[in-house]
Amino acid sequence: MYLLAAATDMELAPVKKALSLCQGVDFLKTGVGPVNAAYSLARYLAENKGEIDGVINFGVAGAYLDSGLNLLDVCLAESEILADLGICIAEVVDPFDEETLDIQTEFDLSNPLFDRVRSFLQEANISFRHGPFVTVNCVSGTSSRGNMLRVAHKALCENMEGAAVARVCHGFGIDCLELRSVSNLVEDRDPSAWQLVEACEAAGLHAAQIVKYLLKD
Repeated sequence: MYLLAAATDMELAPVKKALSLCQGVDFLKTGVGPVNAAYSLARYLAENKGEIDGVINFGVAGAYLDSGLNLLDVCLAESEILADLGICIAEVVDPFDEETLDIQTEFDLSNPLFDRVRSFLQEANISFRHGPFVTVNCVSGTSSRGNMLRVAHKALCENMEGAAVARVCHGFGIDCLELRSVSNLVEDRDPSAWQLVEACEAAGLHAAQIVKYLLKD
């Protein structure tokens, strides 16, 4: 059984439609932000212990300028980073000392599920990028903040749930895959330039292709 997790109904709708006749899959709306995502997923996995083979976290993302990503590009997370856990001074985030405070801010997503999906996408000639993602509590509304996070973490894009989902999956010993489609560039905020609906559709349809492959494999 694979669990498909996304933050909103808007992101879930395309994949639910594409997999409406598919067995071996379940869906979870996590809610927006890392706290909602961690709570929703932890509760689900606690109630369905032993039934889930992998979690596929999918949805939209904001791509950083100079990341090489364009609108509607598809990308996979190699790692997830809690990017704004620390001290914020102007648009600079000074991270906490992880050893002193006994915290973890980076989560590795290079696991067997990632390897299988990467191979599938390559064999199917589906264009995608992979690299580090960052998770933020507050989306970046300026290009300067986005550039700061990109440089600090060598990241492709940002979202609001990925690190929380990765942390919970690590805790439960379940492989996690994160797939996102670019809905906007992280620049001085201009929602008129976004392609939110189209990115939800792209992320959902690619997630559905992946699930069908995993269940058939």
